[in-house]
Amino acid sequence: MKVALLSYEYPPDTGFGGIGTYSYYHARALAKLGHDVHVIAGATQNGVTHSEHDGVRVTRIRRDGWLAHRLEEAKRSRCGWFANRLETAHAAYEALAHLLEKEQIDLVEMPECGGDGAVVTTLMQIPTAIKYHSPARLIMGIYDTPKMDRELTAFAEQIAINQVSLHTSCSQFLADEVAAVLQVTDPIHVIPNGIDIELFDRDEGIDVHDTFGIPRDAVTIFFANRMEERKGIHIVQEIAPVILRKYPHAHFVLAGGDAFGTMQNRLLPAIKAARLHKQFHYLGQLDLPSVRALLKRIDVFLLASLWENCPYSCIEAMTARRAIVSSDCGGMPELITHRENGMLAKSGNAASFIAAIDEVVEDPGLRERLGAAARRTVETGLTDVGIAQRAVDIYRTVLA
Repeated sequence: MKVALLSYEYPPDTGFGGIGTYSYYHARALAKLGHDVHVIAGATQNGVTHSEHDGVRVTRIRRDGWLAHRLEEAKRSRCGWFANRLETAHAAYEALAHLLEKEQIDLVEMPECGGDGAVVTTLMQIPTAIKYHSPARLIMGIYDTPKMDRELTAFAEQIAINQVSLHTSCSQFLADEVAAVLQVTDPIHVIPNGIDIELFDRDEGIDVHDTFGIPRDAVTIFFANRMEERKGIHIVQEIAPVILRKYPHAHFVLAGGDAFGTMQNRLLPAIKAARLHKQFHYLGQLDLPSVRALLKRIDVFLLASLWENCPYSCIEAMTARRAIVSSDCGGMPELITHRENGMLAKSGNAASFIAAIDEVVEDPGLRERLGAAARRTVETGLTDVGIAQRAVDIYRTVLA
C-alpha cells in the first residue's frame, strides 16, 4: 500500500508535540510492514526539501508567499491558530499535488488539528483518513485565544472532517467527544498510539545525575510537559511544596517550554520563597534523548493535565517502567488502570494528587509493581508495528 501522511509536526525540525511523535512512529512502523510511506511535513525555512529515513520519504514544505502575506492581518488580529492552519493546509496540498504527478497514492492520513487536510479533502478526489488527536474545538478554549480565532480554526477543521473517507481516534473518550461535539455520524475507529520499544530502550549515553545535578539518592517526581494550564502546571504549584516539605529526600524535576512565563513568573518564585529550591529542578526545554534518559532514571512520572487523549508522554513513561501518577481526565483511564499499572488522581484536585504521590513515594515496592505492569501494557497492546497493522486493516476497508 502507498500511504501519504500529512503532519506539520514531524521530528526533528517540527517534532515538538504528540502529533509529530505519532506520525514519526506510525510512518516508520508502516515502512517496517512493507508499505510505501511518504510524509509531508512542515519546515522551519521557506522552500521545499526532500529526505529519507528508516524507509520513509519525507517532504518538508513552507511557503512564505502570497497566502502568508494575506494572512498577516489575521495574525495581527490574534487569529494566529487559524492563519497557521490555513498556511499548513495549503502547503500540504501543494506538496501532495506534486507527489501525485509522479506516482499513485492509495490513501492519505492527516491529523484533524486545525484542518491540516482541509484543502486536500476539498480539492482532491483521493481516499483520506483522519486521525483525531486534539481537535481545536475541544482544546482552544483552555488557552487565551480570541473567539474569532477559535471559530475560524474550528471552521477550517470541520471542512476537513466533513469530507474524509475514514475516521480514527486515539481513544474511545475522544471518539465519543468528536461524535457529540463535532457531530460526526460516521463510524470512528479507535486505534491507540503505538511506540517503538526497541528504539526507546536504546541507551542515550546521558548521565542525568551529573548532567542535571539531581542527587543519586533522591526520590524523583518528573513532570515533562509544556508549562501551561492545560498540562496542569498550576496543580504542580500546589502539589510540590507539600511533598517536598514532607520528604526531604524527594526532588521535583520539570522539563518543558515555558511559553506563557508560568514557571519563571509564578512557580520558581514561590518555590524559592518557600526555601524548597534545592529540591526543585526546572530544566527548560530539552531534546528528546535527554527526556528519555530522565524517564529511565526517575521514580515517579507526574501527568497532571486537564485534557488528554492518548499522550505519548504517558506511553513513554510506561515503556520506561515508571510509576505513573496521572489525572483521570479524558482518555487516561484507557491507558492507566488505577493501582494496576499506575495511579489515577482526580483531575484538577491537588489533594488527590498529593495522596497518590505520597503513597508511591512511601512504597518502593508499589513503584516497582506499577512500573512493571505499565511496561507489560505497552508490550502487549501498544507496539508500533502492532498498532500500524491495526490501522492498515482499517485502511483496507476504505480501499475495498
